Amino acid sequence: TCADEKKAQLVSVTGIAGIGKSRLAWEFYKYFDGIADTVYWHRGRCLSYGEGVTYWALADMVRMRCRIAEEEEPASAQAKLHATLQEHILDREERDFLEPRLAHLLGLAEHQARDQQDLFAAWRLFFERLAESYPTVLAFEDMQWADASLLDFVEYLLDWSRSHPIFVVTLARPELLERRPTWGAGQRSFTSLYLEPLSQQAMEELLGGLVPGLPSEVRDRILARAEGIPLYAVETVRMLLDRGLLVQEGPAYRVTGQVEALEVPETLHALIAARLDGLSAEERRLLQDAAVLGKTFTRDALAALAGSDTELEPLLTGLARKEVLGVQADPRSPEHGQYGFLQDLVRHVAYETLSKRERRSRHLAAAEYLGKAFAEDEDEVVEVIAFHYVAAHEAVPDAKDAAEIAGKAQATLVRAGQRAESLAAAAEARRYFERAAELADDPSDKAALLGRAGEMAGRAADMESARTLFEESIDLYEKEGDTHAAARILMRLARVDIAAGRLDEAIDRGEHAFSVISQDEPDEDLALLAARLALGYWFSGNLERAAERAELALDIAEAHAYPEALATALRAKSGIVDGRGHGQEAGALLKEALQIALDHDIVEQAGVCYFWLSNRCFQRDVYADALGYLDEALALTRRLGDRPTEWSVLAERTYPLFMLGRWDEGLATSKEFTQEEVDAGGTMMSLLDGAGGVHIQRGDLDAARRLLSMFAQHGESSDVQELAGYLSARAALHRAEGRLQEALADGEAAIEAGRTLGITAQSAKRGIVEAVEAALSLGESTKVVELLAHVESVPPGSRPPYLDAQSKRFRARLAGGDPAGYEAAAERFRELGLPFWLAVTLLEHGELTGDESSVAEACEIFERLEATPWLERVSKVGLAQVPA
Repeated sequence: TCADEKKAQLVSVTGIAGIGKSRLAWEFYKYFDGIADTVYWHRGRCLSYGEGVTYWALADMVRMRCRIAEEEEPASAQAKLHATLQEHILDREERDFLEPRLAHLLGLAEHQARDQQDLFAAWRLFFERLAESYPTVLAFEDMQWADASLLDFVEYLLDWSRSHPIFVVTLARPELLERRPTWGAGQRSFTSLYLEPLSQQAMEELLGGLVPGLPSEVRDRILARAEGIPLYAVETVRMLLDRGLLVQEGPAYRVTGQVEALEVPETLHALIAARLDGLSAEERRLLQDAAVLGKTFTRDALAALAGSDTELEPLLTGLARKEVLGVQADPRSPEHGQYGFLQDLVRHVAYETLSKRERRSRHLAAAEYLGKAFAEDEDEVVEVIAFHYVAAHEAVPDAKDAAEIAGKAQATLVRAGQRAESLAAAAEARRYFERAAELADDPSDKAALLGRAGEMAGRAADMESARTLFEESIDLYEKEGDTHAAARILMRLARVDIAAGRLDEAIDRGEHAFSVISQDEPDEDLALLAARLALGYWFSGNLERAAERAELALDIAEAHAYPEALATALRAKSGIVDGRGHGQEAGALLKEALQIALDHDIVEQAGVCYFWLSNRCFQRDVYADALGYLDEALALTRRLGDRPTEWSVLAERTYPLFMLGRWDEGLATSKEFTQEEVDAGGTMMSLLDGAGGVHIQRGDLDAARRLLSMFAQHGESSDVQELAGYLSARAALHRAEGRLQEALADGEAAIEAGRTLGITAQSAKRGIVEAVEAALSLGESTKVVELLAHVESVPPGSRPPYLDAQSKRFRARLAGGDPAGYEAAAERFRELGLPFWLAVTLLEHGELTGDESSVAEACEIFERLEATPWLERVSKVGLAQVPA
């Protein structure tokens, strides 16, 4: 189905240890390997170190596709990655986008990604392009150990790549659902398989098939202990083999010794322990060493822990023959040639047999080996090294060299945090920095690490944790008397206030931080702080203070080439000069901010600039340009896979589409929105003006009512933009329903609510038009003149062209059909490219003057727009032939 329908599919297989998940995956692989059609198979295993190693399973899959071995030289690995992209990615721009981000995933290159969506977009695109050639399978094993960011990526992939034949299989213990209760929820093509214990009959068939002739008493004891867990039966057979009581004959086993007195351990754990007890001392020691390394391991790593590799080969061969270990034989796997425990439970039991001091020495040996083996690209395994040092320190925290080991653990945890941060895995980075802080002896070091953890919590949108961590960091710095370091954390805490909507508190904190940091040599922190303060003051209406901070930010940012601070300061200044009536200058500054953001890959800043530029076009009624900026923003958000921003852009596009007469496009977009998406926030109000406008002008008032009801909460909003938008939309609906007094009241209320937004705001413009239309229909000419005076009092250079055209139209109506006024209004609407309002003007002109050509042109436009009520009005005039 996945391949035939070209739809992404998630199959989530969960079950307790030993239930048969790995066997199911193996059978699945054999199926794909045996069919005639080509399928791209990828397998990745999550590591059981701490709370997971960031994106390890995903990196395994990319290595598998590129045929990169786990310990391959970086230069060779990079060359293989490049060759794979040349083979599968035909577009050069896409290759240029993908290569550094995939190389960073594999630890082959540095690429600092602040935005997780930037990396997700690249990794998603890689698998999408593979799936465009052949169906692509991604099999994730041991997902209970997956890091949170990997789970996020899988959900993101299934959401954004739903129209590609990508088949995702996840195998996990039930702990996955404890960590992520919503796993799979909301996915369009999701199958959940929970592997229950086998029935008594199935277990009898399994055991009978494995060992025909097993005495019934022994068989019954095994089945009673197994409780439906296949691994129990398999491990019992392996124990009998170890003791020489069975011999293999083809796929089955034959009893050769006395098994009647066999003691069957009560639990699977005890059974595995009994198997290990039956091995030689050398074999047990090897398994204990291997258990420290993980589920899979190389011979070299094992030799490093054992101290010698001279005796390893016969031991490894023997353990493989006894089915305790296996060898990865798939030549495509990055683990090709590595040994591994056939069951992770065996590794777990073997590890538990080590004393704490034995664990410590082995973890230290493992960390030292990995540091040497991956000296050229330690980033790839730094999280694993950190795990070994932390485990060594925790095993014997009072050892003589405990301080030294704690220092190594702290240092590698910091590097692990930096690695996770560079992969935009903020939650994982926070965890590493917090753990490093716990090991720090020096209060200033601890404060710095808590500050970094707070920054990561903020990026992960956990604002309360960010606040707590920042406050702890500030408290430590202040106790040490380091007020300057405390101030730099304080400026970050101000951003948490902004996110919580506490603008005044954010400005107060920012100013306190500024008073301290400004005493230091100007740097990027000061430039960013000044730029953000400028934005804060601008939002609060203090243009003078905003300008002062913006100029300082620009001075520092330009002198030292700080692109983020420069783009932020330019954006703030554009708002300031726009507020002073310098619209052209504001647009130029905003375009420069956008270019800087694009040149330096500051994607979040670029997205904001696109929105601001489109909004400026709305204010100036240049709707084709507005749509162009929004299309650029849409391409950016889709490349990044930023779904909330994508919805905002799609909603915003419906308004220029309405104004430009592209009504079907706007309606097609609006049908995708649900109440949940509207309630999620973002810039959604344009739906009321765009899609709502189409519904009303086409006479579908029920659809207009349904849409308005989705925004009912905005009718009581304290946000003037939401309130004014809702009132102006309701005014239009009331007028279409013939409720003219209510339309007039809502239109005037929208004008009043929008006074702080200015006359260029789209809700203010719509409110004015609806109020004037209602007043004219009610015959309240005094009210009409009053409302038009409000428009005409605005200087021509600042007056919205759309309102200027509407004012000319309304004046012509007041004058009883002034031809010159209608001609001027029509010409203005024609220049602005607004077909609907041009048609309305032409129709009114024809109605009042009898001009047939005006009515004919209006009829043609209304027909194209499918504006049924207006075509009915045309037919009543009788000056044009209306199509049936």
